[in-house]
Amino acid sequence: MLDAIRWDTDLIRRYDLAGPRYTSYPTAVQFHSQVGSFDLFHALRDSRKALRPLSLYVHVPFCANICYYCACNKVITKDRGRALPYLQRLEQEIQLIACHLDPAQKVEQLHFGGGTPTFLSHDELRQLMAQLRKSFNLLDDDSGDYGIEIDPREADWSTMGLLRELGFNRVSIGLQDLDPAVQRAVNRLQSLEETRAVIDAARTLQFRSINIDLIYGLPRQTPENFARTVDEVINLQPDRLSVFNYAHLPERFMPQRRINSDELPTPAQKLEMLQRTIEQLTTAGYRYIGMDHFALPDDELAIAQEESTLQRNFQGYTTHGHCDLIGLGVSAISQIGDLYCQNTSDLAQYQNTLATGQLATSRGLVCNVDDRLRRAVIQQLICRFSLEFVEIEQAFNIDFRGYFGQLWPQLLTMADDGLISLDNERITVLPAGRLLVRSVCMVFDAYLQQLNHQRFSRVI
Repeated sequence: MLDAIRWDTDLIRRYDLAGPRYTSYPTAVQFHSQVGSFDLFHALRDSRKALRPLSLYVHVPFCANICYYCACNKVITKDRGRALPYLQRLEQEIQLIACHLDPAQKVEQLHFGGGTPTFLSHDELRQLMAQLRKSFNLLDDDSGDYGIEIDPREADWSTMGLLRELGFNRVSIGLQDLDPAVQRAVNRLQSLEETRAVIDAARTLQFRSINIDLIYGLPRQTPENFARTVDEVINLQPDRLSVFNYAHLPERFMPQRRINSDELPTPAQKLEMLQRTIEQLTTAGYRYIGMDHFALPDDELAIAQEESTLQRNFQGYTTHGHCDLIGLGVSAISQIGDLYCQNTSDLAQYQNTLATGQLATSRGLVCNVDDRLRRAVIQQLICRFSLEFVEIEQAFNIDFRGYFGQLWPQLLTMADDGLISLDNERITVLPAGRLLVRSVCMVFDAYLQQLNHQRFSRVI
């Protein structure tokens, strides 16, 4: 079993930097407009030839209400009719993509995100899933990981029953905070009872996994009231928890301008919230997976980490990193072989482009050899908390120490500080450094020096 993480305030203060979350390397900041639909078709052809399994992500951008903290690509509207033209174009995209793939390629993973996927009516959800099943080889034996993000204010028992009937077996529930004052400050009023009702329905209907999202650092949060929220969530016994650090970037995300910055907790209070949360979850039996994620010991993520098979992609930590990821919908990102590509984030442009029979691919990149090498290094560090040099040397025919010689002084400093242990065979992220693994990964990021770090959230 992996050692527990160790809280080291001094180390956190020194290495709590702003940097990428490494759901990909290179990160989406490096995407450029020279990549388009031709590159996507070429990558799909290679995927078809190799008969690689698939992971599908479907983006539903609509929300009935705005949450002030949100940095997602979304459309706020009370008009449920706006979903219909979007779904028509989404179905066109599904058909355009699917005809370049082989029916033998199984969809091991499916995820609906947003926005609020359950903004769609029951009939619309049925039709969308029918189109996906018609176009792709979705598993019908409940063995796939088929998940959907749920807003408990937009779901009831009948909705949960429909989702289970359609083949979903995992749910991710947005909660953020249970304190009414915090909820009012971010315009997300959601009772514990609403959340519990959705979880009870999921368990009764035999959904395989329940994830809950929390955010610390929101306005009017204190270490005391957030600890009460965490206690209530522990009582709900989700299989997984995501505990995100709120990054206040009102210059980039317009809804955040409605948040009173004077009501935000101090950096010291945020650190105390995180430290308490880790203590509460660890005491309750949850394992720290990494990058804000916790899971019960019998969860697939925890088991995969134990067995060194855990991976990471645009959907976060996953056991399906070997799949080609196909993103469908506005702003959705695909990762197919060495190609990353993203659809336009503009809803009108997305719909208008597909109306002409063209894919809405707007930007991306093709990884070079150095990108692939560094991606493998970062993947091992962020998923295993260790890096065996010989694995990289054999895979890429390099001498690790020679290739990364310029980085060695930074790594030695991290070793002296107790963040990592370092010898001629491996890097091991120590228990005191696991909360700061992003900082270790940043050493290997060849693009980071060119970037404005204000584009990123802080590590803690």
